[in-house]
Amino acid sequence: MATLDALIAAALEARRRAHAPFSRFLVGAALEDTEGRIHTGCNIENATYGLTVCAERVALFKAVSDGIAGFRRVVVATDTPWLTPPCGACRQVLWEFCGDIEVILVNPAGKQETHRMKDLFPRAFDASTLG
Repeated sequence: MATLDALIAAALEARRRAHAPFSRFLVGAALEDTEGRIHTGCNIENATYGLTVCAERVALFKAVSDGIAGFRRVVVATDTPWLTPPCGACRQVLWEFCGDIEVILVNPAGKQETHRMKDLFPRAFDASTLG
């Protein structure tokens, strides 16, 4: 299992690699799999905004494309005085691929909050909804 400090450091480092020339809103994510490996992602903006991909989805898609199927927790790092949770699209994708994992929100100043996906995404739509 990765230490929480290592996971936070990985998310903060990933944030520095974000490509956000339009919003200047840099986000990093570090997703821990069930084997304790860390998969990182940063937000990558596009001029149309609609084609922008969030840090959480980048980390998850990288891990899934490498054959990883089980996840334990994710850290989301932003440089804001308030802590920023995943957007709706990221909540949906995280729920479908990770289930009720821990979501740790951090900023470089050391502020930190821990949530569960079920609390951030109540009454989620997933395969069980399809019947």
